[in-house]
Amino acid sequence: MLFNALILALASYIPRFVPLVIFRKRIKSKFICSLLFYIPYAVLAGLTFPSILYSTGNIYTAIIGTAVALGLSFFKVNMALVALICVLTVFGLGFLF
Repeated sequence: MLFNALILALASYIPRFVPLVIFRKRIKSKFICSLLFYIPYAVLAGLTFPSILYSTGNIYTAIIGTAVALGLSFFKVNMALVALICVLTVFGLGFLF
């Protein structure tokens, strides 16, 4: 049990420590800075999007709910309101499909 905890600690510590060792000076490349800036967003989207499509059990309601969310967020609607409208949309469409 202690060995497993040690392995998990190392596995989570190494990705945080390695960039500090490799990049001791400030990164001046705009490309690398922007790449490092957008990686968390890309990973979050890559992990979340498949779950969105398969969360309802019906791909059509999931796609429509995603389209509603994207449309509302394009018009900068409050995030809580977007979530509520999408849940109600998918719930209502669940009766049709």
